[in-house]
Amino acid sequence: MGDHTRRRFIRATGLVGVTALAGCAGDDGGGGAEDSPTETGMDEGGDETEGDMDETATDTESSDGGDGQADTRLSWHAGGTGGTYFPLSNELKTVVEDNTDFTLNVQSTGASVENVGSLANGNADFALIQNDIAYFAKNGTGIDAFQDNAIENLRGVATLYPETITIVTLADTGISQLSDLSGATINTGDLGSGTQVNANQILEAVGITDFEEQNASFSQAADQLRNGDIDAAFVVGGWPVGAIEDLATTNDIAIVPIDGDNRTAVKDAASWFADDTIPGGTYSGVSEDVETVAVQAMIATNADVPEATVETVTAAIFDNVDALTIKTEFIGVDSAQDGMSIELHPGAAAYFDA
Repeated sequence: MGDHTRRRFIRATGLVGVTALAGCAGDDGGGGAEDSPTETGMDEGGDETEGDMDETATDTESSDGGDGQADTRLSWHAGGTGGTYFPLSNELKTVVEDNTDFTLNVQSTGASVENVGSLANGNADFALIQNDIAYFAKNGTGIDAFQDNAIENLRGVATLYPETITIVTLADTGISQLSDLSGATINTGDLGSGTQVNANQILEAVGITDFEEQNASFSQAADQLRNGDIDAAFVVGGWPVGAIEDLATTNDIAIVPIDGDNRTAVKDAASWFADDTIPGGTYSGVSEDVETVAVQAMIATNADVPEATVETVTAAIFDNVDALTIKTEFIGVDSAQDGMSIELHPGAAAYFDA
């Protein structure tokens, strides 16, 4: 598929994002369109949405339960079950519930772009998103989903860990460098996901325009790789990504590096990309370090969530990092504002400034 067809897919990405955000521009966060979890999605490192989400997930308000008392139920939108957002969110749920009076309803979603829409219309109180997607949304720029449709009520809480760009292929495809992707069939992530945005940014930055784009969850992409239906897939998430680990147990995989001049070109094209390395041994059969780039995972909220609520939740998380098991080498007070790309919620600021 040539450049014309690729641009058609990018325009479709915008349509998906606009649909997710319909009615949100200028919304005060007090409601809006229904935002249901998608059945497929690939964002945040292959965070494909599966069917094992909390089936009782409901939208909740965070300010008033209708009787003048603060509602202690909070809605937290994560990502798909095959990456890092979903299991980490469930660990954060446990920490918050063990240390506050709040209960968190963790919901599996298509991740960053979808989650911005949920925060904008008040269907989510907190969500995990990528820092680049947060910047695009808050400033109404960058991708079609947010172009001239700034999400004014989006606020930051904290950054958490690097979300590594992983380009995975099977060892027998012969793909060993980015230039080998020219003419290939590539899964760039679900339509509208942060993964798809990053994949197309990277491919464009290194001059790869002739490729066939597939858009599916990573669980589906893994099957496509096994069956020889695609040549490579992009995943964005903190290593190790569970879905890649699973693939590596049944097939010999290879990770395509983003290094040298290619890494320079990618970072020059988008300032939010930073150097990253996937250590050798992270995935079965990949024994050498692989150089690549990363964005940042972050917790976001909306301006209408009460300051005391955000401060309490933030304190519960960052005062109890030792209760977490996922990405603990990155998550902490000292690094919680690294790469923060949008305005902090006053509740988060109150905690970090204390």
